[in-house]
This record gives sequence, structure tokens and C-alpha cells, in this order.
Amino acid sequence: MQKITLLIHCEDQPNIIASVTNFMASNDGNIVYIDQHVDREQNIFFMRLECEFASDSFSLEEFKQLFSSTLAEKFKLDWKIFAAERKPKMALFISKYDHCLYDILGRYNSGELHLEIPFILSNHLDLKPIADNFNIPFYHVPVTKATKQEAEQEQLRLLESHNIDFIVLARYMQIVSETLIDK
Repeated sequence: MQKITLLIHCEDQPNIIASVTNFMASNDGNIVYIDQHVDREQNIFFMRLECEFASDSFSLEEFKQLFSSTLAEKFKLDWKIFAAERKPKMALFISKYDHCLYDILGRYNSGELHLEIPFILSNHLDLKPIADNFNIPFYHVPVTKATKQEAEQEQLRLLESHNIDFIVLARYMQIVSETLIDK
């Protein structure tokens, strides 16, 4: 059995959900999870879908090509498909509050979260002992008005060097710039 995760975002438009779910069904897929949301202010559609394929002949690369030519071009989708065995890499950005950090790390430690946490980044040193207790590398990148751009460049360097897929702001008490969000 092959399991994939599909992530989509694009301009909101009619028939995206029906088209994607029908595409999965017509390719012998069984949808086991689907969630979608529309940001009305920005008119952006988001979807996360998990699907299983029982066929031994399922090819992820062929499936991606077919999805691209059939749906992605039609709806102008920004999309990614991942094999389920691949664990996405999540970076945690924190400041001084520990309750969110403990919650996430507890879930991570118990195996509830299917992901990797290559590092924790903070603008303070207060929570470094927690990262150490969970054996997760900790990076201290202080941020002041004078060093904000320099700090952001270091954050981007770390994200790229660790091949991070997404960031969770676990009570990170800094405004995150558009540059970092776009990346």
C-alpha cells in the first residue's frame, strides 16, 4: 500500500475539491483524510489530502506527472505531493514561553507527530535546557531593531541548511517578515 499527502494552495475557484477527489477515485485512490480552507480576504484556497493506493503498480512519479497535466495546470495550483514515509522537517521558533514548546515536544516524543524536528530557534536562551533535554539542536539568534535583518538572514540560512519544510511559531514573540514567510 502506498500513501501520499497532497498539499494545494491556489486562487479560490469552483470545483477544486470535486476535481481533486474525483481524480483520486479515478486513479484507484482511497482518501483517508481531507481538510480545506479558504482565506476569504486573500481569496486563497488551501487543501491537505491523504490518500492510499493499494495497487503494486502505483508510481509516484507517474502520478505526479498525471496530476500536473490534468489538474495543476487547469486550476493553476501551487502543489506538492509527498510519499507518506517521508517525514516533513519542522523548525520550531520560540521565545520565552514554554507551554507550547512542551506540548509539541511531548507529542513529538510520543510519536503522535509524523515529522522531524531538526532544530529549535529562539531569540532568547531561556528555553535551551528544554531543547537539550529532548536532544534537539538549539540555535540562539537574538533579534533587536538594529539586527533584525541580520537575524533574518541567519534564520533563512539555518532553514535552508536543514532543508526545513515548514516552521511552527510556538509563542515566538517577534514579527516574522514577508521574506521569511514567502520562503
